[in-house]
Amino acid sequence: MRVEGMGRSKGIQPWVASALMLAVGLGASVPAYSVNKVATTAAQFLKIGVGARAIGMGGAFVAVANDATALYWNPGGIPRLPQNELVMLHTAWLADVSYDFAGLTLNLGNFGTVGASLATLNMGEMEVRTEQKPEGTGEYFDAGDFVAAVSWGRSLTDRFSIGFNFKYIHQSIWRMSASGFAFDIGTLFTTQFHEMKIGMCISNFGTEMQMRGQNARRYYDINPEAYGSNDRIPVYLETDRWPLPLLFRVGVAMDVLRTGSQRLTGAIDAVHPNDNVEHVNVGLEYAWYDMVFLRVGYKSLLDSQSEQGLTAGGGIRYALGANAGIRLDYAYADFGRLSTVHRFSLALEF
Repeated sequence: MRVEGMGRSKGIQPWVASALMLAVGLGASVPAYSVNKVATTAAQFLKIGVGARAIGMGGAFVAVANDATALYWNPGGIPRLPQNELVMLHTAWLADVSYDFAGLTLNLGNFGTVGASLATLNMGEMEVRTEQKPEGTGEYFDAGDFVAAVSWGRSLTDRFSIGFNFKYIHQSIWRMSASGFAFDIGTLFTTQFHEMKIGMCISNFGTEMQMRGQNARRYYDINPEAYGSNDRIPVYLETDRWPLPLLFRVGVAMDVLRTGSQRLTGAIDAVHPNDNVEHVNVGLEYAWYDMVFLRVGYKSLLDSQSEQGLTAGGGIRYALGANAGIRLDYAYADFGRLSTVHRFSLALEF
């Protein structure tokens, strides 16, 4: 059995057409009466997109996945990276919330490519207010989330690669917290049709999360009718368990223009979440000598209740050698009535 021959088999071509139909059909099949299930999963910060480059392309990145942000979008892309890469991202998120991401990929040759990433969301300190003290009690609390992940990926043939993320997720608010574990699996396949790529990724398949902590502590009298009963017996309220925001993404990407100095890449992703309706993301990236980049995209097509829409951005890359460079990217995203979000990311290739 010749594994390396799989990528060059002409028999694979019908799957190319099938994947294209699936990417478009997932979004086109959304009925007008679809009801979303927003706020029915925990750890919503896991759905915040990573990387100014990917966001500038409308989040249509599962089949592109050719920089270190593939750790988020599709770990099946990290074995394709031509060099090691460190990426850092800062996002001024909605309602004065800050979101930061850092990721590192290292190519270990025949063993494959390994990676690590950390994403944090922080809301800053807020004053505790109650019905009795609406102006504040003098106490302050904060809320924040983080996810730490380790990744591994490998090219199984010259055209097919696979990757995995293993995640630890933590959320906290005041004196309550919840933790969970999850994994992602992604694949990337390069077809013989003008080197078009097909990517698929399942993200956040894992445990349910349940808030626990001091704020759930109460005092209870088990038998108030009994003489000498104790009304200071500590008990804890049991909160509900909530699933993680499971995402299935499938997409296609292809260079629709490539010359010695210019490249235009088009991408389309179909997204199926477990807490919302299906939608489609589309994007374009124009590159001039792989030094100057312009991007435009649109998020959440066919989701009539989404506030997301137009995205745009750009970037520059400065070469430091044959396989080294620095890349700075910016992205703008329109959130309708929720204003706009700006992202900045810095990548070091070495």
